[in-house]
Amino acid sequence: MNRRSIVVVVCVLLIAAFGAAVLFKPQPQQPQITASTVEEPTPTTETVKNEQSLVHFHSPMFGPADAPVTIVEFFDPSCEACRAFYPFVKQILAEYPDEVRLVLRYTLFHQGSEEVSRILEAARLQNLYEPVLEAVLEVQPAWHDDPEVAKAWEAAEASGLDIARAREDIQSERINAILERDMQDVQTFDIRATPTFFVNGRQLTKFGPEPLLRLVQESLSDTQK
Repeated sequence: MNRRSIVVVVCVLLIAAFGAAVLFKPQPQQPQITASTVEEPTPTTETVKNEQSLVHFHSPMFGPADAPVTIVEFFDPSCEACRAFYPFVKQILAEYPDEVRLVLRYTLFHQGSEEVSRILEAARLQNLYEPVLEAVLEVQPAWHDDPEVAKAWEAAEASGLDIARAREDIQSERINAILERDMQDVQTFDIRATPTFFVNGRQLTKFGPEPLLRLVQESLSDTQK
């Protein structure tokens, strides 16, 4: 996403956070009609033909492997919108702990993205992926424009990461292969912005936490038919 788009999205998401409960519990109030609600409707999803190629064994995964619904997120750790979305995605997983899993695919669009992705993969080797992910996202504004991502390293170390071991691991062929494969798929699926979500092979084309939740719920309903 370009910087202006990111700022707009983050502002909208921060406002939405105050009403986050609305995303998960139906409310009796009717939504206000605005200019955007009376425009020509746009598709919410597009289905990919090769759904299985979205998910690879090497990818970080949250939730049960046999969950009936899979969210695939093309994710850039340097992306401010990805950071803003993270609490909403985490809440969906908490709402549906047995039915939904999240698979992350790295998308290296920003300065520092590759280095932090390597830190995350090094953390996965030490069984510290989730705490390190949350730590580096929390301090993202402090390292977002730093090519050495010093604050990300500091946050990872504070989360328990063995830094000496991690600095060796980040240049491993294993991690090189993961990032290379993910960026190949970024081109294959024509990913142009982050985050980009697929739910059971259907791409979310209407951006926002509520459309994502709605697509998850629709996919759950489809699996129960």
